[in-house]
Amino acid sequence: MTPEDSKRLETCLLEAAEILYRNTQTKELTSFESLEQTVRNKILEQVGPKIAFFLLKKSLEQKKVEKE
Repeated sequence: MTPEDSKRLETCLLEAAEILYRNTQTKELTSFESLEQTVRNKILEQVGPKIAFFLLKKSLEQKKVEKE
């Protein structure tokens, strides 16, 4: 990963963290264990599927280009 991409990724992740924080109940952030569980749930429910769909779409586009 280029330094520019790394910096951009960090910026985007911090912005995403702020959004997720605003939409998380404070009772879910009371201990390390509940914080860890909350982060895992947010990633599994909201972040992971978006990334997986994006990667799948890009892969299918690439395969289409290779067939042409």
